[in-house]
Amino acid sequence: MTRLTGPALRVTIFIGESDTWRHKPLYTEIVRRAHTAGLAGASVMRGIEGFGASSVIHTSRLLSLSEDLPVAIIIVDAEERVRAFLPELDELVGEGLVILDEVEVVRYVGRGEDSR
Repeated sequence: MTRLTGPALRVTIFIGESDTWRHKPLYTEIVRRAHTAGLAGASVMRGIEGFGASSVIHTSRLLSLSEDLPVAIIIVDAEERVRAFLPELDELVGEGLVILDEVEVVRYVGRGEDSR
């Protein structure tokens, strides 16, 4: 039974959509490694607009810049599991932003579990 409640740590990784790892999208490799590490879950969100250290605004409103929209990968798990995963991000994320937030998980039950 997969359950996670109470204090946890959220890691959010901000990268560009065009960032790659060995000719594949970087976000795909981060999710694969999070899965392999047995983390509770990972979600990838594609942004519609943003800028980072380069100060170049990337937006879905301008066709010429829409190929490198911002991407956020969000992972939430127990603090010790997330912190054990951070060296993977050190290896993978050359340019981007990685942040940690303390969060409280109210409900997390895996699919197929009794939801009552």
